Amino acid sequence: MFATMSVAAILAESAHRFADRPAVTLGGESVSYAQLWDQARAYAGALREAGVGPGSRVAVLIPNVTDFARTYYAVLALGGTVVPIHALLKRHEIEYILRDAEAGLLVCAAPLLEQGAAAAEAAGASVMTVLATEAGGADRLEDLAGQAEPIDTYRPMQPGDIATILYTSGTTGKPKGALGSHVALLEQVNVLLTSTFDFREGDRVFGGLPLFHTFGQTVVLNTGLRAGAEIMLLPKFTPAAALDMVLDDGIDIFCGVPTMYLGLLQAFRDRPEKPTALRYAVSGGASLPLAALEAFEEHFGATVYEGYGLTETSPVATFNHVGREPVPGSVGTPIWGVNVEIARPEVPDAIELLPRGELGELVVRGHNLFSGYLNRPEATAEAVVDGWFRTGDLGTKDDDGYLRIMDRKKDMILRNGYNVYPREVEEYLMGHPGIANVAVFGVEDEAHGQEIVAAVSLEPDSDLTEEAIRDYAAGGLAAYKYPRIVRLVSEFPVGPSGKILKRELVAQYQGS
Repeated sequence: MFATMSVAAILAESAHRFADRPAVTLGGESVSYAQLWDQARAYAGALREAGVGPGSRVAVLIPNVTDFARTYYAVLALGGTVVPIHALLKRHEIEYILRDAEAGLLVCAAPLLEQGAAAAEAAGASVMTVLATEAGGADRLEDLAGQAEPIDTYRPMQPGDIATILYTSGTTGKPKGALGSHVALLEQVNVLLTSTFDFREGDRVFGGLPLFHTFGQTVVLNTGLRAGAEIMLLPKFTPAAALDMVLDDGIDIFCGVPTMYLGLLQAFRDRPEKPTALRYAVSGGASLPLAALEAFEEHFGATVYEGYGLTETSPVATFNHVGREPVPGSVGTPIWGVNVEIARPEVPDAIELLPRGELGELVVRGHNLFSGYLNRPEATAEAVVDGWFRTGDLGTKDDDGYLRIMDRKKDMILRNGYNVYPREVEEYLMGHPGIANVAVFGVEDEAHGQEIVAAVSLEPDSDLTEEAIRDYAAGGLAAYKYPRIVRLVSEFPVGPSGKILKRELVAQYQGS
């Protein structure tokens, strides 16, 4: 007899433990834990009547609103698999995911129906909608839930059963569906709460990270609800709205990616107030520039704890653990039960571990690993070698076990035969008070192999020129490292988690 479990137990158990506590708050309206579970059970009743059951794949195209949580846990409670879709995708992109995941049903927010319904029709999937103010071309899930018999409780699943299919943005080709098992997602939450994070019952957690992405879904939604916290949803992140929420709504915990922290620092200039409740900040998705980390701690009064992970690692693999002073510039040590080491990047078909202190590719193994890429055995075999997941990120591990990320393997620039790591150049440029954000990337160059380009956004009161930035870089970086090409930009292309998409910057540069 095998043990059984379900990610839906997170909400079901918390509904008993924290019944009357607010679970999710959106625009000043709160839903208690007991109410949220009742609503999820009602949604599940309607979905069951529509044929959703164990193994069903249900796509979810819903922004950061309470209906995401209702639908997410309803599908999981039925034993189905949730396929979250980026809320900004267009018709053909949504259609690709529906076809690739073989999702028979799309639950779509009414404001997104123009793209979602057309994609579903092309892919042969049925549609239910939420947030609709009146009956339209799709069945309203809220109405169906009011007519259906709610389920009693969640269906227990085998540990290896698939709970989610999360599509990775990918660097080349089409996105791949990463399979997340119930055991990987649950063990991730349990480890984060027992020995990694400082989440407490009743904490108000900033909910601006997109819930369709692994960071927002696992670290904010699942971990927050498991802890008995209150998720303060922000449907669309803007620096001003985020700062208002932190200051006016008493946010205790801020979870974000570096672009969010940089945005908060910019908004702080217009509203320079120190939060009274904020005590803990979590950053992931990319390395936070040290200058920004220090400025945030000075202005906001909360220490930033950095970690590292990917969709394929559920997502957290390393973190600056609670109870220890964080090491600036480090993404911490491996979380409980997970191994993270440094391997030779030039050996693709075997794992050859390197001694401490040497630069190489981060490799991960443990309970947090995904179960492979959907219908892509070759891609899975390339990514998981001898039980280790090859991250594609370059870094080091010191004698105390702390890891530092240098860069993505694919982002490393080779100029005149010398390795240039964009993060090092970015860190230096971010030290200039007139620079708000920067992304460094390489482009092909006949004379040097690759040339270094810096895309830079300026502080509002800065009058820096491209030439001045280039001179500043040349004055503090080795001759082979500093960017000969500087481009001023007003905004950066970003992915679903808020990370800057360097491949789009390369394409923009090449097309200019």
